[in-house]
Amino acid sequence: AELKKASKRLSCHKRYKIQKKIREHHRKLRKEAKKRGRKKPKKDPGIPSAAPFKEELLREAEQRKQRLEELKQKQKLDRQKELEKKRKLDAKKNAAKIKEKTEGKESSRKSEAKTNKLLDKNSKKSFCRELKKVIEASDVVLEVLDARDPLGCRCPQLEQAICSGGDKKLLLVLNKIDLVPKENLEKWLNYLKNEFPTVAFKSATLLKDRTMEKVTKSSTRIDLTRNTECFGNEGLLKLLQEHCKTQNKAIQVGVVGFPNVGKSSIINSLKGARACNVGPARGVTKSMQIVHIDKQMKILDSPSIVADLSNNALALAMRSIIDTGESGLANVLEGIDAILNHCSKQQVMLFYSIPDFRNTEEFLTLLAQKRGMLKKGGVPDTENVAKLLLCDWTGAKISYHSQPPEYQRPPPYLTKDKIAEMQKGFNLKKLEEENTTTVTALKYPSLASSIAFQSAGMTNGTTEENKVLEEASEHENLETGEEEEEEEEENFTESDDDLDNMEEAEEQNIKEVNQALVSLTDDFLFSEGMHSNTLPFSLDKMADEDDAYDFNTDYV
Repeated sequence: AELKKASKRLSCHKRYKIQKKIREHHRKLRKEAKKRGRKKPKKDPGIPSAAPFKEELLREAEQRKQRLEELKQKQKLDRQKELEKKRKLDAKKNAAKIKEKTEGKESSRKSEAKTNKLLDKNSKKSFCRELKKVIEASDVVLEVLDARDPLGCRCPQLEQAICSGGDKKLLLVLNKIDLVPKENLEKWLNYLKNEFPTVAFKSATLLKDRTMEKVTKSSTRIDLTRNTECFGNEGLLKLLQEHCKTQNKAIQVGVVGFPNVGKSSIINSLKGARACNVGPARGVTKSMQIVHIDKQMKILDSPSIVADLSNNALALAMRSIIDTGESGLANVLEGIDAILNHCSKQQVMLFYSIPDFRNTEEFLTLLAQKRGMLKKGGVPDTENVAKLLLCDWTGAKISYHSQPPEYQRPPPYLTKDKIAEMQKGFNLKKLEEENTTTVTALKYPSLASSIAFQSAGMTNGTTEENKVLEEASEHENLETGEEEEEEEEENFTESDDDLDNMEEAEEQNIKEVNQALVSLTDDFLFSEGMHSNTLPFSLDKMADEDDAYDFNTDYV
């Protein structure tokens, strides 16, 4: 809002006072003028009438006056011309300065953007650099997996880098086991232990002022039993300490994994204090952090693995660092669509207690109305609901489970010799005993309350900086290509003959396209029955019910 100008209105008392002072001042000036005495300017007596050649003298006087006026006008015109020249020169100088500034700003922006990409801690390149540091410095690497989708949390590029890295050992830590049914957890433990030594773990999530929060009987308001108790930490520590004794040296243990898997919370539960920052947001850990457990063991916290852009929509939604701002809203909606497509629709409806829905937009509107998340005018706030939903699915709120593959097919980099080498140096019998104690000690959700989820398989990740840079350069090349195309369009002029040739070529292309479409439709109709019977996993996917009558809407 523009500020109003101050009013010039005065009170009568002030106005009269000012007028009185002005009158007094004028009176004073008059008195001083009287004392000095007034000197009237003498009038020009002119040429006396008796003077000879009076008319000639008057003409000469008039001519002088005219000359003086002409000189004055010329001088004025000359001044105006000089001023115009100066103004033009100043305008040119200012335009040149502005161009230099804009060019300098653009070049500085580009250089700053490049340096920021290299130096920014939130950039993918810095994440890859820090992850590589952790892998190189560690003797034992703990790959943290979410028990709800262990296969989707595995990164083949990371595992291959560790397996080919000499004497390094890889352990799988199955975290968040309290969110999975007991039968499903046992199946996954039996599946994963055939490839790598696997530890069942449930980390402590509520920590207070660098000391573990203890559950007391007096805490009646908040139920802290589920969030503060830690299971599997003693077994993991014993396993690492025994390995340290066999090596006869101090070891460094690196903790790696995708975002929101629980890397930092595992380190906090092993330390028994809040040594690392923990939060529901993705990418809280941005650099390598060293935590001392005892004299013989250090744990290295690492930033999350950067998911490759070649992954499917589900893997990118669950395992990549998505920007939840306005720019990343489309990715959030795509991710929720992929999650709903990989879940049982009936179980989702029961879990959220929502009626039947046709698509993701309708699901989000119903959920927003139920939770009371509305904008002005009662419009459902689907954007914020989508962000919260994605946080719930990647965090430790929703219980869902995925089934392990029926047949054990280890990846090509895991040969029998490599599996034996990875299991060497660990007491696997004690590990199984510790896993059974942790499994029996916890309470689990039932199969009916847990949502069935179809895993998308292993998630590809980038562990090298060069690959991340290539992705950035591809985007830059695309931008420069678009700019070149625009310039070509501006400078492009066609003759009449060229236009005629172009029209003939377009007609031929249209004929060819029509023929190709006819052949494609025939092939599709022939193969439609073949593909319908070859689906690997039957789920209650969202069907497009266009013909169904909806009683909630008024048809005019």
